[in-house]
Amino acid sequence: MRIERLRNAFDIQVEITQFPLHPDTPPEGLTLEELFTGRAGRAFDIEAAQERLAGLMRDEGLPYAVRSRTYNSRLAQELAKWAETRPEGPRIHDALFKAYFVDGVNLADAERLVEVATSIGLPAQEAREALESRLYRESVDRDWMRSAELGVTGVPTFVMSGRGLVGAQPYPVLEELVLAAGARRR
Repeated sequence: MRIERLRNAFDIQVEITQFPLHPDTPPEGLTLEELFTGRAGRAFDIEAAQERLAGLMRDEGLPYAVRSRTYNSRLAQELAKWAETRPEGPRIHDALFKAYFVDGVNLADAERLVEVATSIGLPAQEAREALESRLYRESVDRDWMRSAELGVTGVPTFVMSGRGLVGAQPYPVLEELVLAAGARRR
């Protein structure tokens, strides 16, 4: 992935900040038609958007399956914050990506999230407790506030030294961002 490539090429630290993407989505999710109805006062071409996303995923070497629903990702974000406190935890981001974009998992379903956590070796009971207690709610709230302060409007967004780029960007564009911020090559 491009981020790993940047990490290997430059002396940078990557920090993942959660973003409230469609936070009003109910726990059972929405069809993509429901999500995009009336978006920006015009018809939204879901098929074209999915083809574009599939192409971006293919270019990045990422798995992707066409999906028909979207889900509220708030609990998944809280799970990710918990997982990041554990040595094997950073792998949760790839596991959640696959669960959502390949397997169509409802990210608002706590039991399915526990399954995702255990798939990368995290303890089921601790994952369940983190979700039930909502221990990382405030941490995600802080991320959402930070996202707003940074002016984030979509995912992914790359920010370095106050300059940001929104959307899937080609590697050379990301490289320009880190170089402009003064990052040193390894």
